[in-house]
Amino acid sequence: MKILHTEASPGWGGQEIRILREAEGMRKRGHQVVFAVQERGGLVQPARKAGFLVYEIPFKKSHSLQVFYSLLRIVRKHGIEILNTHSSLDAWIGGLVGKISGCLVVRTRHLSTPIRKGINSRLLYNWLADRVVTTCQEVVPKICAQAKIPESRCISIPTGVDPSKLEVKEEEVARFREDLGVGPEDCLAGTLCILRSWKGIDDLLQAAHLCLSFKNLHWVIVGSSPNEEAFREKSKALGLGDKIHFTGYLSPPYTALAAMDLFVLLSSAHEGVSQASLQAAYLEKPLVTTPTGGLKEVCLDGETGFLVKVHDPDGVAKVVEKLARDEMLRKEMGRKGKELVESKFLLEHTISQMEAIYTH
Repeated sequence: MKILHTEASPGWGGQEIRILREAEGMRKRGHQVVFAVQERGGLVQPARKAGFLVYEIPFKKSHSLQVFYSLLRIVRKHGIEILNTHSSLDAWIGGLVGKISGCLVVRTRHLSTPIRKGINSRLLYNWLADRVVTTCQEVVPKICAQAKIPESRCISIPTGVDPSKLEVKEEEVARFREDLGVGPEDCLAGTLCILRSWKGIDDLLQAAHLCLSFKNLHWVIVGSSPNEEAFREKSKALGLGDKIHFTGYLSPPYTALAAMDLFVLLSSAHEGVSQASLQAAYLEKPLVTTPTGGLKEVCLDGETGFLVKVHDPDGVAKVVEKLARDEMLRKEMGRKGKELVESKFLLEHTISQMEAIYTH
């Protein structure tokens, strides 16, 4: 197959990583993959470094006609058969190009939020798309209802874990904890994410404050954003001192993830099946998450971790302390988490399911 991925987003995060990993998997299976992405966007250099042909496109509404003809030329030049769109503007223009060219159009929606109601949804997800892929099951019936499409045309395919990326050395894990001042007898609760407001960092800090009397409990926040300094200031205001550690951006972050004793993600919106929660579960870390979006597909309450309400620091503090006190419970939940990931959420599962979407 000859596949074109379009991406109007300028960023570099879970969405773009998913696109690139899928493309690499398809290439290994003998398919040809081309990219048409936002000029100077976050996906440009990683995709080129991985050896893909990348066209830089000025995805702006004011340039819509130019973008349309650019995509049409790319499709015709490379004999594209599958056109996979990933953001709003490229979905509209790419969908039109696909219809005109006779490509199979796949609209991948990475957010867990519902789509807009009305004629726009029907056009974008019904008429312009032959298949719709989401990254969490929760939004499938909502999209089908709003776009008036049967569930046979909309499927959830989470971004799977690549085990080869999660191999870490025990001595590096021990050094990471030692550098934080966390001893072997201490429990380290942590999160890994871009520090956006909806990732629940405020709630995590409040929970850490409620746990200050637990002497052997430490917290680590791995990730960065323009909001990072504000979160650091809030940590100081709460008197967390050396009980909480900010690492900033780490690449790769897997040693930090492996050093945690339990993983916390308190998202209040937008979350699909989180890569960080899947990676933590594969590394046998019990999870403490909200039920937002696809998080509850990995954090099975009472089995692989504990679900807590959105904006409930008290509830977070209680289950974190419960896990911190019970090493056997952490090990049992961690074991079940890894089994779940291995059975449903590996990268090979993602590639196989996407290949089936493309070929049927």
